[in-house]
Amino acid sequence: MLQDSLGEVTTHYHTLSRPLDLESGASLSDVIIAYEQYGRKDNKNVILVCHPLTGDAHAAGFHAGDTKPGWWDGIIGPGKALDTNRYCVIATNVLGGCKGSTGPSSLDPATGKPYGITFPVITIRDMVHAEHQLLEELGITELYAVIGGSMGGMQAMQWSVDFPAFVRRVICIASAGYSTPMHIAFGAVGRAAIMSDQNWRGGEYSPAEKPVLGLSLARMMAHITYLSDESMHTKFGRRLQKSEAFGYGFDTEFSVESYLQHQGEMFVERFDPNSYLYITKAVDYYDLTTNGSLTEGLAETEAEFLIISVSSDWLYPPYLSREIMFALTANGKEARYAEIVSPHGHDGFLLENAQLNYMVGQFLTPVTVEDLMMKDPPVILETSSIRQAAELMIGQEVDHLPIVSKELTLSGIVTSWDIAKSVAGDFQSLAEIMTKDVITIRCSDTLRLAASLMEKHAVSALPVIDEEGRVLGMLTSEMISRTEALQ
Repeated sequence: MLQDSLGEVTTHYHTLSRPLDLESGASLSDVIIAYEQYGRKDNKNVILVCHPLTGDAHAAGFHAGDTKPGWWDGIIGPGKALDTNRYCVIATNVLGGCKGSTGPSSLDPATGKPYGITFPVITIRDMVHAEHQLLEELGITELYAVIGGSMGGMQAMQWSVDFPAFVRRVICIASAGYSTPMHIAFGAVGRAAIMSDQNWRGGEYSPAEKPVLGLSLARMMAHITYLSDESMHTKFGRRLQKSEAFGYGFDTEFSVESYLQHQGEMFVERFDPNSYLYITKAVDYYDLTTNGSLTEGLAETEAEFLIISVSSDWLYPPYLSREIMFALTANGKEARYAEIVSPHGHDGFLLENAQLNYMVGQFLTPVTVEDLMMKDPPVILETSSIRQAAELMIGQEVDHLPIVSKELTLSGIVTSWDIAKSVAGDFQSLAEIMTKDVITIRCSDTLRLAASLMEKHAVSALPVIDEEGRVLGMLTSEMISRTEALQ
């Protein structure tokens, strides 16, 4: 088991206390949402993890007896981007799924039989509303952040639109603001493969005779879109799987054929065919534009955004992420854009853990004033002389000296330039030369705020004070510049 993993984790199941009204006008009762919770248990600093198309609630750690961790274990855990020493991380299985949440394979309370094709069609908005109801019933009133890739990114963006006051930060990775015609086309072909299988039986198949061939073909086709041309050349090339010569028949020969066949076979063991139909249809309906405008559709969002694309992703190419950025910036929203440089295509958001940990970690847990400031800086009493201030500055090799009262609270600040001017002006006391209206900052403030204050007020240093006005540290523009250069 990995040392930095969460260790053994369990999946929880919560039944929503009231019916869930769907976008289609239908309603579902006794909805169960499967979820896992990692890290802090106090419902503060909660981060919601939304999974991609065929994911589940098991995002990190190990289930009992497993040898492989959850699907995003690389960025969830102690010291990782989603730091479980700092945050309460919750991952859910979407409405319509087949990994514990209510979906077409669940029992219909009205009949006692599996819903099958009678399950109402759902949308990304319905998934998000189910997640919102779950969190409320768990006693959570605010999200520090919501994060997701691919379909998970769609959920994250939907959160920002439907519950703008609930979520403070949104991280959308390898996703879009709407489903494109190509996305809809791939979904249609996948559904056609399943529904054409003779064992589908109008959605009323038995567990023993599922439409495994159709589901396998759907997965094989979809998996192609998760790769890139470069990754397929590197991983497979034109290599043959079992021989050194062509067989001149229709058996599986090429390495890439064998790989896709294996992916399809593995998938049918863990996923329900009807769930695949419903979830891909939900992706088709996803569209955050209003009157055809993504800018208008995102106008009422309140969160701070990090939008990440993958350089070689052709399923959700970077231009779709940049469209979200353009819409947010047009609305004056706080948003950042980053690009994962990867040859792995769409799967890059699941594989490039080092880049993700840096990008997401910097966004969620930015360097604060406390991380950079000079702690316990030299200070001088306001009753001291200018000479004493000058000697202290020289001895400590500082250019800024906070001046404090006898109660040790900040009274002002004096600089080396002030000392130099005092000689020309023949001043004798610090009160004559010090700046009394001092711009200050707190330990928990971000470097971005510190830099903006320095620029706005044309100062090169800020005293860091506590709630009582006592000086805890000093932050200079030089310190900030050095940090930015390292980044």
